[in-house]
Amino acid sequence: MQNSIIHIHYYHSPIGELVLGDYNDQLCLCDWRYRKMRNEVDARILKGLQAEFVENVTPLLTETQHQLQAYFDKKRTMFDLPLLLVGTDFQQTVWKALQQIEYGKTQTYMGLSKQLNNPKAIRAVASANGANAISIIIPCHRIIGSNQELVGYAGGISAKKKLLALEQGNQLELF
Repeated sequence: MQNSIIHIHYYHSPIGELVLGDYNDQLCLCDWRYRKMRNEVDARILKGLQAEFVENVTPLLTETQHQLQAYFDKKRTMFDLPLLLVGTDFQQTVWKALQQIEYGKTQTYMGLSKQLNNPKAIRAVASANGANAISIIIPCHRIIGSNQELVGYAGGISAKKKLLALEQGNQLELF
């Protein structure tokens, strides 16, 4: 049986390189190219979709780049792209909850756990947050520690700080 194809393309954002993935006209990947868990995330997606990566630009990947650039240019606060979430039911629940966090706002791991009616699942929520393969669009960067500190982010704390500054309208030198 032949594997399906995930078309991938690299996007050089103002704060780091992202790998974008299109599986049957659905975005399944928008993640930091050089993150620590790159191999684990890719393996989960490839296995879950029984697919292989092929470098190729598609209309969806082009549109994703346009929407990301508009976001970085402060002309877009929400994304309108067909998403394909590849993960466990719990991970998908967390990722859907992340999408409810408004542009410019933050939430804590504990707050997200309570929102999911599972206040003791803080570590599981943090793990699911870290496994998010559709960064920025599924805004895992909006999750902060209970002490309001910036904690763990696949793109690095510097990227997280810049994304939050961009969204909160801070006059920091972003890029």
